[in-house]
Amino acid sequence: MPRSPIAAAVLAKAGGDKVEIRSAGPRERHVGKGAHTISIRAAAESGYDIEDHRAVRVNLRMLQWSDSVLTMDRSVLGELHELADETSAAKLRLYLDGEDVHDPWEDAYPAFTECVKAIVDGARPHLP
Repeated sequence: MPRSPIAAAVLAKAGGDKVEIRSAGPRERHVGKGAHTISIRAAAESGYDIEDHRAVRVNLRMLQWSDSVLTMDRSVLGELHELADETSAAKLRLYLDGEDVHDPWEDAYPAFTECVKAIVDGARPHLP
């Protein structure tokens, strides 16, 4: 889970007091675990601290609470559509318009830095 914690840190830092950001995923397997160690390093080198991140599983209440729900790829978007009610489904969209953010989970370090860059570059449309 390298992408969501990075996006949460980027949006929180850029949005400041104007936004409240939460990171969550649709799968149980990462719940309670920290961010990928390489993503922690890549994020830190770009000025974002995700060391204290702990994964939580998204639920309908979180979707209903949110003004906007951003997903890193189409597969997660599909999973969240299955969970969402009619009102929260309208809030779901990809972080990068029409494009997945590559998941570098099993890749070498440069893919993690590219992931951070893609997330930072894609942040502006999501901020007030």
